[in-house]
Amino acid sequence: MKRSTIFFIRCTAIVTVAALSTMFAACKKGFLDVVPDNVATIDNAFTNRQEAEKFLFTCYNYLPQEGHPETNAGLNTGDEFWVYWPITAQDAWSLDPYHIARGNQTKVNPLMNYWDGYDNKSMWQGIRNCNIFLENIDRPADLEPYIKERWIAEAKFLKAYFHWYLLRMYGPIPVMDKNLPISVSAADAKVFRQPVDSVVNYICSLLDEAAAGDANTGLPARITSLSTELGRVTKPAALALKARVLVTAASPLFNGNTDFANLKNPDGTALFNPTFDPAKWERAVAACKAAIDAAEAAGHALYYFKEGVQDLSDATRIEMNIRNAVCEKWNDELLFGSTSHGNPTGPIQLYACPQFDQSIINLSLKAQLAPTLKMAELFYTDNGVPITEDKTWDYAGRFNLRTATAEDSALQTGYQTVGLHFKREPRFYADMAFDGSKWFMQTGEYPIQAKSEQHTGKKQSRLYSITGYYTKKLVNWNLVATQSSVNLESYPWPIIRLADVYLLYAEALNETGRQTEALTYLNRIRERAGLESVESSWSNYSTRPDKYQNQEGLREIIHQERLIEMAFEGSRYWDLKRWKKAAQTLNEPIYGWDIIQTTFEDYNRRVLLFNQTFNSPRDYFWPIRESNLLVNPNLVQNIGW
Repeated sequence: MKRSTIFFIRCTAIVTVAALSTMFAACKKGFLDVVPDNVATIDNAFTNRQEAEKFLFTCYNYLPQEGHPETNAGLNTGDEFWVYWPITAQDAWSLDPYHIARGNQTKVNPLMNYWDGYDNKSMWQGIRNCNIFLENIDRPADLEPYIKERWIAEAKFLKAYFHWYLLRMYGPIPVMDKNLPISVSAADAKVFRQPVDSVVNYICSLLDEAAAGDANTGLPARITSLSTELGRVTKPAALALKARVLVTAASPLFNGNTDFANLKNPDGTALFNPTFDPAKWERAVAACKAAIDAAEAAGHALYYFKEGVQDLSDATRIEMNIRNAVCEKWNDELLFGSTSHGNPTGPIQLYACPQFDQSIINLSLKAQLAPTLKMAELFYTDNGVPITEDKTWDYAGRFNLRTATAEDSALQTGYQTVGLHFKREPRFYADMAFDGSKWFMQTGEYPIQAKSEQHTGKKQSRLYSITGYYTKKLVNWNLVATQSSVNLESYPWPIIRLADVYLLYAEALNETGRQTEALTYLNRIRERAGLESVESSWSNYSTRPDKYQNQEGLREIIHQERLIEMAFEGSRYWDLKRWKKAAQTLNEPIYGWDIIQTTFEDYNRRVLLFNQTFNSPRDYFWPIRESNLLVNPNLVQNIGW
């Protein structure tokens, strides 16, 4: 049995029962954020069914706000987005992610420090509350057995999720299986980090327990009480999280990584196994298949736009397939969504949305969540292959000006922009907007004109895109801005959607030599995005027509397909790390367009915004705060810190 670790957050003291009321009072209210009122003891917290459920919702409350651009650790810490700098206080709640992206992480006072507490959320405190819940859920006399089984499964899922969140950020961590008693000795309180494989096995065991049972036992297969339970955990969500954990554990960062061979506990226990184990990929295959089977049996499927909009072109309908897979509330593709604080994606939509309607200006639309030029180059051509491989596409001339014609339906006819923006795949135009593009909303289609002093462009020292790109993918098409207000439809942030699991499965299949099966799932994603199959696209248009026919080549395709499909959803940063590609990709310069210019020729010049650096292997994991190591010398610091 592993020992508790919550006291390593700030000090060796155990959070007392009497402190619970203070902790509860500090929690913000929102959907699934209900906490017991004026509860001073554990006994009162589990007096009856109603109070116990409030305590369960308190456990949910420790889920990070994944839909906020400054509390999701994967959004602004890498190279997907860039912001004007220095950013004003009125346009940023926290500067932590931006400083991480600029190489300013520190071990003295770590940024986005979810170990000790960030945004009032410590993962260890969340785990501790889950343990309290599990230790006391037998107390309420009026709690039906089948409800208790479900709540126990939810708490185990949350406990697994918090451990997973820490593992992804910090690498090997202690395991908090049970809370330590108040009487624990100081020596017993000083526990060790556990080896990566042990932590992964522990997380998966919790998820197995959470997902156990038939359709009428434990977690439901699908949420049916839409008005009261959306956002709570289901069996497909638990199995999908297990798939993500095991694919990560099988990936190069954790599987046979010799860079961390010297990371050991003071007693000599190695925390990384430097030997590659192909069985980890087999385990990942099984987990992905189980998650997909459960999701599809529960009615989950890739999203297709079904709104009865008149005279919608095929291109626009495909664009809405892509955008609304993220932005349509509780669509069939979503397996687990964040509903934190009742308005989970309101802030990110305002950060992303520019002044798209030329008839009004609303200063709530910030436009500062700016995709980088690197992201614009990531997407395929309209033939479904990389821009560096398409034998029909002018890669060398991608920065030369061209004039859009009526055939360029995604661009404004007669408008000039660079060749990079012509003949690109539908996901490019669905995810990003730029000078000369169009922005489709429920209220109509709007031309984006973003040169200096134009309606969407930079007019002042704030509220603008530093790169000249805008994140269309994250803005719900129902947003309506007037001169005095913004009405937006907040959607649950997609922590896991079915396309994500399909791509994880394709990756695991390829790594185990099942290329034909992997292509099946890649092609499902591509078909929804309006592209031909991998086989057809590469055979007909690529300078490497046989690339998909071997494991290494298909691995490249799967990685790029994943980076494109999951773009701007907080996945790229972690994927680059688990593939051990961050040392290369996050050491490349950040570019944008010359946004202060007024002419086509001057605006469409590539400008250097920042020379980003990634210190490998140090930056693959967050540092543990230095003071924690002084309190507990059994905790070792991550390599390089």
